[in-house]
Amino acid sequence: MLLRRSAGVAAAAVVAGALLVPTGGAALAVSPDVVISQVYGGGGNSGAPYTNDFVELYNRGTSSVSLAGWTVQYASAGGSSWSRTNLTGSIAPGRYYLVQEGAGAGSGTALPTPDATGTIAMSATAAKVALVTNGTALTCSTGCATAAGVRDFVGYGSSASSAEGSPTGTLSNTTAAVRNGGGATDTDNNAADFSVTAPTPRNSASGGGGGGTRIHDIQGASHLSPRNGQQVSAVPGVVTATSGTGFWFQDPQPDSDPATSEGLFVYTASAPTVAVADSVTVSGTVSEYRPGGSGGSTNLTTTEITAPTITTVAHNVALPAPTLVGSGGRVPPATVIEDGTTGDVETSGTFDVTAHGIDFWESLEGMRVELDNAAVVGPRSKYGDIPAVPAGSTTRTARGGIVLQASDTNPERVLVANALAQTPVVNVGDTLTGATVGVLDYSFGNYKLEVTASPTAASGGIAPEVTAAPGAGQLATATFNVENLNPTNPQSKFDGLAAQIVTNLRSPDLVALEEIQDNNGATDDGTVACDQTMSKLISAISAAGGPAYSYRQINPTDDADGGEPGGNIRQVFLFRTDRGLAFVDRAGGTATTANSVVNTGGVPSLRYSPGRIDPGNSAWNSSRKPLAGEFTFGGRTVFVIANHFNSKGGDQPLFGHFQPPSRPSETQRHNQATAVKSFVDQILAVDANAGVVVLGDLNDFDYSQTTDILTAGGSLTDLPRTLGVAERYTYVYEGNSQVLDHILLSPGLSAKAYSYDVVHVNSEFANQLSDHDPQIVRIPLP
Repeated sequence: MLLRRSAGVAAAAVVAGALLVPTGGAALAVSPDVVISQVYGGGGNSGAPYTNDFVELYNRGTSSVSLAGWTVQYASAGGSSWSRTNLTGSIAPGRYYLVQEGAGAGSGTALPTPDATGTIAMSATAAKVALVTNGTALTCSTGCATAAGVRDFVGYGSSASSAEGSPTGTLSNTTAAVRNGGGATDTDNNAADFSVTAPTPRNSASGGGGGGTRIHDIQGASHLSPRNGQQVSAVPGVVTATSGTGFWFQDPQPDSDPATSEGLFVYTASAPTVAVADSVTVSGTVSEYRPGGSGGSTNLTTTEITAPTITTVAHNVALPAPTLVGSGGRVPPATVIEDGTTGDVETSGTFDVTAHGIDFWESLEGMRVELDNAAVVGPRSKYGDIPAVPAGSTTRTARGGIVLQASDTNPERVLVANALAQTPVVNVGDTLTGATVGVLDYSFGNYKLEVTASPTAASGGIAPEVTAAPGAGQLATATFNVENLNPTNPQSKFDGLAAQIVTNLRSPDLVALEEIQDNNGATDDGTVACDQTMSKLISAISAAGGPAYSYRQINPTDDADGGEPGGNIRQVFLFRTDRGLAFVDRAGGTATTANSVVNTGGVPSLRYSPGRIDPGNSAWNSSRKPLAGEFTFGGRTVFVIANHFNSKGGDQPLFGHFQPPSRPSETQRHNQATAVKSFVDQILAVDANAGVVVLGDLNDFDYSQTTDILTAGGSLTDLPRTLGVAERYTYVYEGNSQVLDHILLSPGLSAKAYSYDVVHVNSEFANQLSDHDPQIVRIPLP
């Protein structure tokens, strides 16, 4: 006979072959194998889900245990008279054993096939149950947990006279005492080890987590439920959060497989009648919901139960503990979202939560999740989303973000969202202090932690950067996407942009502006001129203490260049002439006239200045045409090409169900890069030492093929590529710090001792004037 003992009781001595058994009330050591995993006494009573009382056992050990000669014994809450049910057979590791007891008046459904049967009429509220390794009836009222032969003991209900530690909460006709951890948790404290929740009887055929359909059975180890489209009945769980159209609930008795989520959304269409901390059972149809409908065809689905029938079995039960993500908990993959699938992850048959970020987060869908001291890697968006990563994530920027790289798409990112509770206004580098807890959801191509309480934020202290002032003989050239600037914007935007140009960029000689709109913005009435837009910006710069700026641009053909409908965005050269810069005007450039390079005795010049590059090329369909201008600085000619390449609209999301994500927008950018590269090469073919600056919003990464095309053969140097990884970003999208804006120099300029700076004033801040950061290069041209 085996004996369980506490660490506070000396090992029993063996004297003349006899085992001396302690009989005091000291706490027991945890069981190495069989424990009582569930107790239910309301069987057959009014409202009961099952016709019979039962006691369930679980083998938490690693070897089978014979139950021959063992008994399950029962006594009333304060009694010392014990009834017995004999056990037979054995219980395998990780398996359950169901002991059916007496029936009530007949309410409820039959139990799963029992492994042993008795007739004990158990109390629905409070009593004592013992697992004994012999057939001798106990005689105790108190101290029973340490009586001879007792392998495990449960006192249920506050009036139980004996228990391991403290008794469980009081039960009812609709609740059972269910051991946590699927039956595996044993600290020898009944109050701590058991939850009072819906009964879920499991027999020896159930294995790890049977007893009818459970949430993890519905979720499965996959992106699509193995029960999709099927009816399920009496799925148990505890309500963890509610929304206007349903609620999330989670099984407090998880299985041992981290790939199967224990949480699920129940769609009720209108506000649900259940409340957080209700123990419920749900019947209905398993469904896969794709956010965005047909318009969200690249989104993953979320699993839910629709047309539900909901039974509340108890109120104010303990919520399942949240799963910690990060150090000390489940650690997400560090670099790979998905690399084992070519096609649809929902049907690929590949699901690896340790290697693939998209599978890792799927395995937590619908569950309570906790991030401790999460690092903010993107500013709070206008929708209330905060991109965050677990503390300690790598590849951070110098200011606290996280860098997007060709080999690292940052699968540890999750959006902390505000559908259930308000999120704070934060910037990159801030911290969500303490525990941030919510339920994990998915929409708009991202996994989202819908917080159930507002997080607390601590500032990381980043401030807008200020670049160095240009020295004498240095040409300061910048590029700045000012995000749909037009006269209908508030004056505060003009004043803010002016301050950034004057103070943060130190009033450059030349600024290539992108997304300058026409004089009435998105009003689509045929207006294409932008003189009012530019006049308002130039006046704001003067008011901010800046120099007098001039500008050159070409009005586009109405609604031909993409962007916001009616806005007619274009690139504009904004320049000052008081430091030696001059614009070379050559008339004739129009929206549809192609510029060209003129060779005059080995000296290149532009036919039109300003002029557009190859505007009839299909590469520029519904996209901004490059603006080329000729400048002189200190007697040196400099050719500048301002660009705004095709956007990434239409590309598939990083966390979408097609992997690897398709990026169809790249094709047009590759063609655009080819056209610009050809024009640059024409200049350099006349004079290999010509000064050429190609700059603007290229809408593609430093490691992209678009950039490769522009730099092929060494005719241009991409300045973002010259930075260290931690500095290589001009834009922050969904928490990924990345390069979209570029300055490239021809050999005649890149060979000089230039100074290059991305000036972080917008993209990392919740309060931003544009979603892009400007950048500047100071080139010595003495």
